[in-house]
Amino acid sequence: MQIVQIVLDKKLLHAADQAAKRTRRNRSALVRDALREHLRRLELRASEERDRQGYLRHSQADAEARSWESEATWPGE
Repeated sequence: MQIVQIVLDKKLLHAADQAAKRTRRNRSALVRDALREHLRRLELRASEERDRQGYLRHSQADAEARSWESEATWPGE
């Protein structure tokens, strides 16, 4: 591991220290876990956006989609 220095305002530092205490971790472990989670979420968002753009480029033809609409309706009573 490498040592890095970050700047936090007093309120954020206090909140981090309280969260670390509640979760029985030290400040460094809390920050590492939070950063990992944030990076995971960023990658997930990027992946979802790539998927969304892919579907927009290769969307189904309207006629093909309409042919399945009858399959999604409730049977008549």
